[in-house]
Amino acid sequence: MGIVVQKYGGSSLADADAIKRVARRIVEVKKSGHDVVVAVSAMGDTTDDLLDLANGVSPLPPAREMDMLLTAGERISMALVAMAISDLGFTARSFTGSQAGVITDSVHGKAKIIDVTPGRITQAIGEGHIVIVAGFQGVSADTKEITTLGRGGTDTTAVALAAALEADECEIYTDVDGVFTADPRILPSAR
Repeated sequence: MGIVVQKYGGSSLADADAIKRVARRIVEVKKSGHDVVVAVSAMGDTTDDLLDLANGVSPLPPAREMDMLLTAGERISMALVAMAISDLGFTARSFTGSQAGVITDSVHGKAKIIDVTPGRITQAIGEGHIVIVAGFQGVSADTKEITTLGRGGTDTTAVALAAALEADECEIYTDVDGVFTADPRILPSAR
């Protein structure tokens, strides 16, 4: 069977129990005969908490340093999901956006993906591993700096990975009912 790319957002990874549930879902797909690549967001409100912390430290934090800070949340998630998968008897390899080959332009905070070179991912898949990728981040082709993709960046990461890997499916797990005109948690009148 082919490759399934999955994306899990912060609410799906909110705590240890949630991470274990996600790991079980990932392993079930692997058991069904698919290779699995997963893009993960930061746990719960981690990104918002990091933004608040940065703004408490500096009224105008440098964009480069914000990207360095904000990518920490996804790195935490990827490692924890890989650990939970290991406890279920499967091997997982976690990769940052740059390790996964997510190449972007050089705009900090809202970079655009310009290419995905998934050599390390395909190697890990070939070795039988489940692959966990930190979403929302990449590396600039020009500056070699870590960049973030902005809100919704993990969804973007998942779709870009699915395209680059010629995946059979790309599954986006979310806590909202569909595509809205705005975030329904912020704007209750969103349709």
